[in-house]
Amino acid sequence: MDIELIDPIMLAIPVFVVLVIAELIYARATGKAQFEPKDSATSLIMGLGNTVSGVLFGAVTLLWFTYIDQFGIFEIGYTWWAWIICFVADDFFYYWSHRWAHTVRWFWADHVTHHSSQHYNLTTALRQPWFSIFTLKFMWLGSILILIGFPPAMVAFVGGLNLIYQFWIHTEAIQKMPRWFEAVMNTPSHHRVHHATNPRYLDRNYAGVFIIWDKMFGSFQEELDADKCRYGIVKNLGTYNPFIVSIHEWWGIARDVAGAKSVNDALGYWLGPPGWSPDGSRMTSTRIKALWAEQQAELRQDDVKATAPAE
Repeated sequence: MDIELIDPIMLAIPVFVVLVIAELIYARATGKAQFEPKDSATSLIMGLGNTVSGVLFGAVTLLWFTYIDQFGIFEIGYTWWAWIICFVADDFFYYWSHRWAHTVRWFWADHVTHHSSQHYNLTTALRQPWFSIFTLKFMWLGSILILIGFPPAMVAFVGGLNLIYQFWIHTEAIQKMPRWFEAVMNTPSHHRVHHATNPRYLDRNYAGVFIIWDKMFGSFQEELDADKCRYGIVKNLGTYNPFIVSIHEWWGIARDVAGAKSVNDALGYWLGPPGWSPDGSRMTSTRIKALWAEQQAELRQDDVKATAPAE
């Protein structure tokens, strides 16, 4: 038996607005956070479009969740321990979904919208995609939990809580949280790394709520004072047009697949990592990081030679 739960994100929207205004006032008073009017406006429009998209396509997810609920292995009720387990398990699956969103171009076409801002403030958190339905993520993100036996309403609710938590970590106003908190939880410092395009930081810190997943699966990178975060995507768009922000990578995939010379090339353009090309002429994150590592090694060798005593 299921029950209806309110959408926590809809309840949180007024709080989001208040916090954005508070951060804007703080930024102007201290200079410790950066806002660009056109960029923030684009982020807010993207957030509004995402809300509309959720209303229009939400029924698809609801129907899917309702359908697979009949195949649940167990029948887990709304007990206190079930809420905790469901929340932690949802964050675990979010980690992997987020990781694939950076390593599979089809999913990146949706997620790149969120990374397209070259600024990092609370409005960036609201810069969300409009066409997530086309990735079919709804068919597996959350589905495993429902098939285990968690109620669909519970799964949807904890998923909303996960996204609400991530709102506050999109800021430069907070530098570091207490050490114990940084060790376990996702924080502004950890998530700044995730949004940075510095080679050291590319494809790191995928966590939603618990940073422990990144530490467990080798994707954690601490924010370093010596390597200040630069935000955006590897090839920035140079536009504030929300429609281009929303569809540019989808269009890129369509163009590349249409011009592919073989089925394998078409699959590579579609499901390979962002930046993949048959001849290797484009730059994937892996290649960017490898070239950067080589440059760093050469610089270290030069430093050693420069400081070595003359014979």
